[in-house]
Amino acid sequence: MADYQAEWVEPLSVDFRGYTVWELPPNGQGIVALMALGFLEPFSLETLSEVQRTHLSIEAVKLAFKIATETIGEPRSMPKDARSYIKKAALEAGAKTLSLDSVSDTTASSLPGGTVYLCAADRSGNMVSYIQSNYMGFGSGLVVPGTGISLHNRGCNFSLQSGHPNCLRGKHRPYHTIIPGFLSRGREWIGPFGVMGGFMQPQGHTQLLIRLLVEKAHPMDALNAPRWQWLKDRTVAFEEPYDESIRKELARFGHYIDTVPTSALFGRGQVIWRSAKDSTGRYVFCGGTDGRSDGSVAVF
Repeated sequence: MADYQAEWVEPLSVDFRGYTVWELPPNGQGIVALMALGFLEPFSLETLSEVQRTHLSIEAVKLAFKIATETIGEPRSMPKDARSYIKKAALEAGAKTLSLDSVSDTTASSLPGGTVYLCAADRSGNMVSYIQSNYMGFGSGLVVPGTGISLHNRGCNFSLQSGHPNCLRGKHRPYHTIIPGFLSRGREWIGPFGVMGGFMQPQGHTQLLIRLLVEKAHPMDALNAPRWQWLKDRTVAFEEPYDESIRKELARFGHYIDTVPTSALFGRGQVIWRSAKDSTGRYVFCGGTDGRSDGSVAVF
């Protein structure tokens, strides 16, 4: 720990529906969201039914998590450069493995977690996408004497498999879940976004961006729309408000549907969307805050 230094890193990105989605690189899981969106990009999502769109999204998330579980960790220990996973050829190859009428099986799984996310923007065009997490509540339960700073327990996500890129070892950081996101279009920054909730985060990013960019929903409606979370193999949890007819159709596809009455499993998000300049030359901002938890859109 005494040798540790903070790093400036280059974000990774994929194009999706005319926009560019930006995420931080490994050792975080932002690449899971990028892969899932990249797998979905070749499909005509706008012309599909909501059942088909949801099915494909689940399958894309499962495939992305499978790749991440096997290969993501400290960048210098990964078998390939992270950018290779989101190259056009790799994403197109992944898309070809997805089916509109069948369900895949995988040994990967999603795990619970907890996080705080916020975003901010000012009139000059500066924007911040910020996320912080001690992981399981108060993290390790250890506090640095005299500081009040509690230490995280992100080491829970290390693998104990020898030779794995995410294997527990000195001077290595574990696979972690905290992923602040950003959206741009051409040379214009549209705004920051994030969805909290451990391994729900890339799933939340994927669903939020489909609502925003495919369904053209208002940021507030996109955040409040009912969500699903893939848990393991064919098991997918759905928020209770999710349309029952869609859940039944997905069950016929072969998904194992688990309906959850509480929204705690499905993350909490925030969005800032910057529109084009108005007649006075100023940017117009739209903010959204998730109704699943405390939060507000504060104008100052």
